[in-house]
Amino acid sequence: MRSAWLVGWMALFFVVGCAGRRSLETPDYEAIYDAPLEEMWPSVREYFKGANLSYREDKDSRVLETEWKEEFGGSKISGYWHRYMVIGKRETPTTSKLWVIRITKTVNKALIQPGRQIDWGVRRDLFGPPPDGIPLSAEDDEDRLNFPRGENGFYVDSAQGTRDMAMEWKVFHGVAPRLAKKQEAAPAQQVARAPEAKDAPAFTECGQAIIGLKKQVQPGGVMLLGELHGTQEVPRFIAQSVCQIVTAGIPVSVGLELPVENEERVEHFLQSHGEEADWLKLMEAPFWRSPYPDGRSSEAVANMLEQLRQLRAQGLDVSVFVYDHPKLTGQKREDALAATVLSHVKAEPARYHLVVSGNIHSRTARGLPWDKGYQPMGRFLKTQLKDVVALDMAYDSGAAWICAADPVSRKLECGVKATKGHDNGDRFFVHVWDSANAEGYQGVFYVGRVSASEPAIQKGLGRP
Repeated sequence: MRSAWLVGWMALFFVVGCAGRRSLETPDYEAIYDAPLEEMWPSVREYFKGANLSYREDKDSRVLETEWKEEFGGSKISGYWHRYMVIGKRETPTTSKLWVIRITKTVNKALIQPGRQIDWGVRRDLFGPPPDGIPLSAEDDEDRLNFPRGENGFYVDSAQGTRDMAMEWKVFHGVAPRLAKKQEAAPAQQVARAPEAKDAPAFTECGQAIIGLKKQVQPGGVMLLGELHGTQEVPRFIAQSVCQIVTAGIPVSVGLELPVENEERVEHFLQSHGEEADWLKLMEAPFWRSPYPDGRSSEAVANMLEQLRQLRAQGLDVSVFVYDHPKLTGQKREDALAATVLSHVKAEPARYHLVVSGNIHSRTARGLPWDKGYQPMGRFLKTQLKDVVALDMAYDSGAAWICAADPVSRKLECGVKATKGHDNGDRFFVHVWDSANAEGYQGVFYVGRVSASEPAIQKGLGRP
């Protein structure tokens, strides 16, 4: 292993010698093991075996790389796979640390700046070695085209990956007790297991940690997400949030702005095996076949339900409820939305609630430009519950599936339309301000560049 593999880091974090009290949020400094590298490394290998993350190891290098793991535990439609390169480093003669590099690929086969990986597999350089002398297996040659891009990437040699501090601390919490010679090592994850589940996975791939999310999470809390309907990114943000919260030990309920008439269908689907008949039962409801699909019935939303079903099938404590009352209008509808959400929250005070809606309903301030006395759902919930945070959607420019009135004919038209946003990078994050803005939002959730998600019904009534 060449030393060039370890160059290219832009900066290092402040180093401390011991992890303090464990919290949901990942510390912003490196985890330091109070043991020499040679003593620490075998426990690291055991951790990854125990988490069912199979790996390949470069002999005597203190470097291993896991096999690809699909997001949300095997969902057929997640479209994202992750692997980790784990590098053991000597801090001092008696202390050590790990660098964990997350490598992500998607079903998108667009050409990306190529990189190089260690030749873990059988050499296939049948036409002679490449100019740099490092042979690549066929698998790695394909993998090098699938590295992530963006401001969060860093270069290790010529390959591109992302430093994963959350995973570094997860490994630390699993390994450090064993090194301290306690009787039992800490489990890989303190997950929230569903009451009916006999077991839960030692490790679930939840994607890259959403910055700032876990600071807002505690049992009984409510996060209102005011979205722009019809994007691929918001449903993925929700699925990743649920995965990251439930695997941190807090059960999660997701509230969706779907008609309450769909409650039984959604619950059945989450408890099902996700077979074709289960998809048919879910999507034969009139909601999915509306002549004016406004984005709430998108393919991305259907895929998100599948991802949540996968988490629940693994034994994780995830549930979904719906709360829209489309037969009502105006303030009566708003009051009904709030009452339905409130009843779910009060019935399950030990859970965390993620409630997604159009960004009118989630406001916590009174009034709209056309109705100064209007009281949105968010305002009512804020007065009735102690822990409510309302976040508006922030995004980079792109496109969304939007229903809007034509400016000339005034007829409602639905389709892919351009959106104007602001580039804040490619990493999902939550940011809360010191005080609420005029609409009553306490902060934003950011999803990067948005892309449109078309109605799920266009994929047929079965699996989208």
